[in-house]
Formats: sequence, C-alpha cells, structure tokens
Amino acid sequence: MKTEFGTYGGQHVPPPVLKALAELEQAFEAAKQDPSFKEAYRYYLKQYVGRQSPLYYARNLTETLGGAKIYLKREDLNHTGAHKINNTIGQILLAKRMGKKRIIAETGAGQHGVATATAAALFGMECEIFQGTTDMKRQALNVHRMELLGAKVTGVSQGTMTLQDAVDYAIGKWIERLDDTYFLIGSAVGPHPYPSMVRYFQKIIGEEAKQQIIDQENTLPDYLIACVGGGSNAIGLFADFLEESSVNIIGVEAAGKGLKTKDHAATMTLGKPGIIHGMQTKVLTEADGTISPVYSISAGLDYPGVGPEHAFLEETGRVTYTSATDQEALDAFYRLSKLEGIIPAIESAHAIAEVIKRAPTLPKDNIIIVNLSGRGDKDVGEIINLKNKAARLSRG
Repeated sequence: MKTEFGTYGGQHVPPPVLKALAELEQAFEAAKQDPSFKEAYRYYLKQYVGRQSPLYYARNLTETLGGAKIYLKREDLNHTGAHKINNTIGQILLAKRMGKKRIIAETGAGQHGVATATAAALFGMECEIFQGTTDMKRQALNVHRMELLGAKVTGVSQGTMTLQDAVDYAIGKWIERLDDTYFLIGSAVGPHPYPSMVRYFQKIIGEEAKQQIIDQENTLPDYLIACVGGGSNAIGLFADFLEESSVNIIGVEAAGKGLKTKDHAATMTLGKPGIIHGMQTKVLTEADGTISPVYSISAGLDYPGVGPEHAFLEETGRVTYTSATDQEALDAFYRLSKLEGIIPAIESAHAIAEVIKRAPTLPKDNIIIVNLSGRGDKDVGEIINLKNKAARLSRG
C-alpha cells in the first residue's frame, strides 16, 4: 500500500471507506488548484478567524530565563482560542464543495470540537461531536460551548473514555453514513489524505512565522518548539521550515506522571511502528500488541499514536522529539501566566516547559519560536480542582 511519509501513512481501512477516501482526495486535489477555493479560505482566515496571528517577543520570559530570545506564535488569539479553526474552516469549505450535509468530528480537549461546531454554524451544516466522557468532565466549558454553537455532543464511554476512543467511535459512525456525512479530523492523523490535508490547512502558521521573524530579526530562528499529540499545531509550524537546515525543530509530547510509569503519552519516545485509526505510524502498545491506555493532564495530548509525518520526521532525524511531565507543564502554565499575562492551554504549556529547560542553555543571540497553540481558559477549572486536591492531600 502506498504511503506518503516513508513507511508511514497509508489507508488501513475497510473497503467502503476506501471509496470515500478516494472521493475526498480527488476533491481536495481539485480544490487546491481552484483559485476561488483558495480565495474563500484566505477570506475567512483573515475576516473571520482574525489572521494573521502575532509573533510576540516574550521579553519578560526571555529576561527571566537569561538565554535565547523567545517568540510566541499567538494561535491562542484566533477566533475560538486555538489553531484548530484554521483546519476546520478549510475542511468545511471542502465538505460543502463535495455536497455533504452533515459534519462529524472527534475531540479531546474540546478545541477541535468547538472549532468544528463554529465552522458548521457559520456555514449552516448539521454537526455532531464525539468526545470521551472523561474528557467531557475535565473540559466541561468546551462541551457547553459546542452545544451553544448548535452541535450535538455525544459522550463516548468505551475504553479510557478519552480521545482515542472518541476517534474509534467517530469512524464507526462515519461508516454508517458515508454518502451524506463528512468526517472532519482535527489532527494530522488518520488515513490518507487526512494528514496531508491537515498540514495544508495548518501550514499558514509556519508561513506567517517565517516572514514575521525575518521582519523582526532579519534572520531565521535557531529553534522551533511545539507540543505534539496527534501533531497538527506542530506540523503547521514546522512545515515551512523543514528545508531550512539551520533551524532546529523540536516536538514535545506528554510524559504524564513520568516515562518510567505507564501514565504517559510519549509515543515518539517509547512507541513502535504500528497501525491505528487507518494509518501506519508509531503507536504505544502493550506486550500483547494491543493499544496502550495513555494518560496526560492534557486532554489534547493523551493519544497513543502520532501523525505519520511526525513518525517519518523522527525516523529521518529532521525533528527531535522530547517530552514534558504534568508537573513541568503545570509549572510552565503558571510561569507564563505570571510573567507575560498570557494563560496558555495546558497542551501549549508542554512546549513552554521545553523552552524553560532549553533557553537558559543557549546564547542570547539565539532565537526560539514556540507555538502557543491555544489559550488556557478551558483548563482553569481543572487546574483549580487539581490545586484544591493537592491542598487537601497536604493537610492529610
């Protein structure tokens, strides 16, 4: 079977889905060549999403850490509060072009669900979002936002009741109504052409960042850093820099409670090649080959696989992948909030944690761009709960 990224990618799906994927690929390739499609996409990114997003020099964080200059790509300032809207606008325009009437999507932290519900409302399409019931509890605010936007939110109570299970369930529901339903995948995962499509709609992040850093510093950055679950915000930042050999690129996964425990989602560090959700990629598995239950404080990073392009970039050595624990992410969450007045999504805080470790070791003339992929409003309630729980435990 043809793969797009070395040995990774492909279409490991039932025969009925192959036909739907062929229709999707044909529509996507035609849309990319259609000036009117590209014009509409650019219009909504500018006038609705609010692009371009700023590239902000984090002076306080830079001076506190005492090393490299740190710039934040402010995807948190997009409409809906994250990078996800870049992709949902593009894919819903494609769905309308294909004559689909109904949109379904999976979500973990809820940002993709909110962005999908937003775009569906904008274009008057029926929308159903599948979310694990564990994630629904810790991301209750986003559940309410999706419902306010007119989407039906369906809880998934199988397995670990998180993102992996939401994807499984959504695929099953898609198969039931392939003719009129468009499955809007939110990360750079799934069978071909989804990983390539998501990269296409998210690469605006890196395209903007490259021009912005040249305008501000008259040079390319020395480092790019982004968090990685499925990997859409990361591939969006990385894509336009992959041919720039002087730029070091780092993806940061969720180490959860530690890599020596089972409570993590560090696929690139500890995973092996395997098949999940219609793609060949790297996967965390048990000794018997079954998919591992994974964990992260972040509902958007607790995924046992990763986008196939990331697996390829790691294998070729172009991108380095590391991880941050829950505690490191929490520390980064608080530090950025207090130093810069910017509350990051807990997903993005994993990338900030790597910046905190790395920046002080670098010369002051080095430049780091970190993708602030989302804002942390959605996480405040859960972090307060964790803080209160820790206080109760400390009191005995």
